[in-house]
Amino acid sequence: MALQVRVAPSKVVLQNLLLCVILFYTVYYVVLSTGCMVLKVDELDVLAPFDFKTSPSWLNTNYKVLLVSTEVTYFVCGLLFVLVVEEWVWDYAISVTILHVAITSTVMLEFPLTSHWWATLGSGLISMVCGGQILACYLFKDNLIYPELDDF
Repeated sequence: MALQVRVAPSKVVLQNLLLCVILFYTVYYVVLSTGCMVLKVDELDVLAPFDFKTSPSWLNTNYKVLLVSTEVTYFVCGLLFVLVVEEWVWDYAISVTILHVAITSTVMLEFPLTSHWWATLGSGLISMVCGGQILACYLFKDNLIYPELDDF
């Protein structure tokens, strides 16, 4: 028996991707605003999600807000993406991250080469995929495709 996979139409995929990107940046700014209030940062930079030039230092409050905002956003969005794309969290998480890197490069007019920014992005992506996929497996365990391996 052959494995049958449903392919979503392009329009649905693009709508889901747009919804996930909007959700990602909405959550980012909410978490960023909350972090600024909690850590008493005087001004909120509108371009904060795209800032990779802030020097990494635990003494720098702005850096702490950016770091925590990024990590919390990725984790929360992994859970929220389940409501939008069900089992395909990993695919949309990677796509949103690639779009985030492209938007960051466009906004900052420079490709991010700082290792701390990439480490933050990578760990956030891992938490997004793992958290989202675990929740998706729990919520949609009856929808998952289990291939028959008897023919091998």
